[in-house]
Amino acid sequence: MVIYGAALLAICLLVGLFLGDVLGVLIGVEANVGGVGIAMLILIFAAERLNRRKPFLPATRQGILFWSGIYIPIVVAMAARQNVVAALDGGLAAFMAGALAVVACLFLVPVISRIGAGPPGGAGTSAGPGAAGGPGGNPEVGGDRRDHPQAPPTSQED
Repeated sequence: MVIYGAALLAICLLVGLFLGDVLGVLIGVEANVGGVGIAMLILIFAAERLNRRKPFLPATRQGILFWSGIYIPIVVAMAARQNVVAALDGGLAAFMAGALAVVACLFLVPVISRIGAGPPGGAGTSAGPGAAGGPGGNPEVGGDRRDHPQAPPTSQED
């Protein structure tokens, strides 16, 4: 159930924020030091320990996995917001450095996406043997079902 994932996340977040505040006081900083990261670690360890002690029902496991998976993007968004506020407080130079980094990343996305793609027009893009739709291809996307080991026999003969 999703509610168990939310409850576990809430408990871990409260404990992590408390420990982050305590750590901040211990080192003499008037701020939460790593509370969200501590909460993330507690969430990982608590979910694993609870699952080992008594395996979760599938619905419970799905709820915990959902909230564990959504927690990281939330943390990244919170950190990004803090970075923008700090950049605006730091002046125009800090803001321009951040904006330049974002623009550079946007231009590098196509370059990075081609790294593992293979040569243009190479294998995997033609409709020849083994390609989707060709003889011996993937039957789930329209390929020939005769060569698929789990495909039911067809009445077509060549």
